[in-house]
Amino acid sequence: MPSPGRSAGMAVIEQIAAHLCANGLILRGGFNFGRGEDAPAKAVLLVGHGGAGHWPRFRAWRAHNQGVADPLDTWSRQVIDEIANDVGARAAYPNDRPHLPFQQWAMRAEGLRPSPIGILMHSEFGLWHAYRGALLFDCMLALGEAPRPRHPCDECVARPCLLACPVGAFSASGYDVMACRSHVHGEGLNCREQGCIARNACPHDAYRYPAEVQAFHMDAFVAG
Repeated sequence: MPSPGRSAGMAVIEQIAAHLCANGLILRGGFNFGRGEDAPAKAVLLVGHGGAGHWPRFRAWRAHNQGVADPLDTWSRQVIDEIANDVGARAAYPNDRPHLPFQQWAMRAEGLRPSPIGILMHSEFGLWHAYRGALLFDCMLALGEAPRPRHPCDECVARPCLLACPVGAFSASGYDVMACRSHVHGEGLNCREQGCIARNACPHDAYRYPAEVQAFHMDAFVAG
């Protein structure tokens, strides 16, 4: 892909955004890597969703692809790989090895910071968002400055997310993944069917995933 000027760069970004929108996904920001920075490309655009806008598209795809291992990851790869091929980018994914620093990229691209339970807090989507992949470019892109959104956790005094977990898996010292997994796998029927109680306790919940989506992710968590 040739190095674009500003107008050409914006055209590429608009093309990507339109393709993603047709599949229930959105651009989640991006940035150009600095000169001399140890990076896999010259620029990156992050792909993901806010809320469960992707779910109808994924569910329809899954109905015709029963038995596929890691279905959400597989669907995401199909969508993002197609876009990457169209615009001359390389696709990368959070589960690729060696792991790329997706969380660091997210904080840099969208100005996010972690919530008390570790999930990145978004000023609009709250805890209900995800990054499905990234597009890596071997040229600079016409990108503005990264946003500096408010951090809703700064305004939250009660911090119910730290108090709601029935096994105290979240604390100031970190996340006890083994206690969480053991509970969800055992007595935590409500967690399995309705989603993480701590995550659901966050009052910034306009984009909360439906129970079906949360149960899907909890099943994957237990199986992993």
